[in-house]
Amino acid sequence: MTYCVGLLLSEGLVMLADTRTNAGVDNISTFRKLHFFEVPGERTICIASAGNLGVTQAVMNLLTEGFESEATGTIESLYTVPSMFRAAQLTGEAVRKVWHLDGEAMRQQSIGFEVTLLLGGQIAGRQLRLFLCYSAGNFIEATEDTPFLQIGEHKYGKPILDRAVQFGTAMADGVKLALISMDSTLRSNLTVGLPIDLMVFRRNAERAEINRRIGEDDPYFRMIRERWSAALRDAHRAIPRPDWMPESTS
Repeated sequence: MTYCVGLLLSEGLVMLADTRTNAGVDNISTFRKLHFFEVPGERTICIASAGNLGVTQAVMNLLTEGFESEATGTIESLYTVPSMFRAAQLTGEAVRKVWHLDGEAMRQQSIGFEVTLLLGGQIAGRQLRLFLCYSAGNFIEATEDTPFLQIGEHKYGKPILDRAVQFGTAMADGVKLALISMDSTLRSNLTVGLPIDLMVFRRNAERAEINRRIGEDDPYFRMIRERWSAALRDAHRAIPRPDWMPESTS
């Protein structure tokens, strides 16, 4: 399993992904799930992937090397698409192409064709956008009303983002909230694990501002974990006891 989150904010884009893959309790590995397609000054595109590792790696290779588009009939990659919308369309085509190549063989082996992708970024002169692509190749887009998207084991981190993230949230606060949502997931699900990869891109920038791997020894993430736990303990203790509970009840 995995957990990946993308925040589309007025200042820019925050994307965060863990690195754990799990094929059983005795087969746990680390693989990068945050993938970059960047030409400084021209485009910064980032994809976070969840699902079957073989499928996601096949999709990433197609998007990197290029393939004949079912829509245009020309060879396209994420380094050549003219817009982020076209990038989302091409990503969906790559997912369907892998399905056509491997889907039936996977079905015969009782292996599910599972893949979801967060695609975010900006091409010079175009809009900064964030999409979620499903295993059928269709996709949805983040908006000012719904400024974050998640894939993988998202239920533990979602309540934090639901309460706190808005389109106008400052970039630094967005990074903090993404890390808190990841920490909540790490604490509650063993199939999500460190290290985690973080990307921060400011709207209309020349390139990504932050491309950072965060591990157990990262002092800021350790501080986030400790202070968030302490803040939760302090918060629930500060809430008044129910007025309908007898005084003798502790």
